[in-house]
Amino acid sequence: MSDPAPVRLDLPEAAGTPLQVAILVAPGYWPVDIIGPQTALGILPGVNLHLVWKNTDEVMGVPTFPTRPTTTFDDCPEDVDILYAGAVSLEVFEDAETLEFLADRGSRARWVAGSCTGALLMGAAGLLRGYRATTNFTAVHLLPYVGAIHQPGNVVEDRNRITAGPATGGFEIAFRLIQDIYGDDMAREAILQAEYAPEPLFQVGTPELAGPELTARALARAQGMTTLMEEVMKRVGARLDAPA
Repeated sequence: MSDPAPVRLDLPEAAGTPLQVAILVAPGYWPVDIIGPQTALGILPGVNLHLVWKNTDEVMGVPTFPTRPTTTFDDCPEDVDILYAGAVSLEVFEDAETLEFLADRGSRARWVAGSCTGALLMGAAGLLRGYRATTNFTAVHLLPYVGAIHQPGNVVEDRNRITAGPATGGFEIAFRLIQDIYGDDMAREAILQAEYAPEPLFQVGTPELAGPELTARALARAQGMTTLMEEVMKRVGARLDAPA
């Protein structure tokens, strides 16, 4: 079976300004964090969307989501408009080749974006030092290890760095980037095309909404993962010489 034809919105030519978007898909990445920008940006005309990794061998997303990268680090354009990452496995936070790639492309990117612990990964590449940022509520206390300053909020924007914590954060980042690049009207249409109007079953989607008891229980259940991440981030902080 041949590959399907690209799906693009029928938009005016002016909206099709060529755009280079690089999204990291490392082994152990979380698809929930990248599907928003991959979709909202990928259906716009003129967007060259790269799912990047060291090679184009299949990687396994979490949970159980086989994915084939489209572009290697070496083949990824040197100048990208958007560099984006979501949560990945802890090994990636100390992988020199990945961090070198992110640091290089991020140094020139129009926007550097990270959702969930993808924000910490961008920080591990040295891209958040001195920037206000956020990440998943279970990991916000780790931001100082990469020299970042925690600011509450679904999406936090500081100059050309934009980060998010919740699972919906990828979409919210994408809509903001569409607004910046294409304007308010295109951002409104992107939100409508995605029918983005979340109505959660229960209004407990932040620690503030959930209250102390439910938040404590959620943090306790995530403690095993958080402890492992803390150990990694301490080493990252030492390498970056960032105050913890």
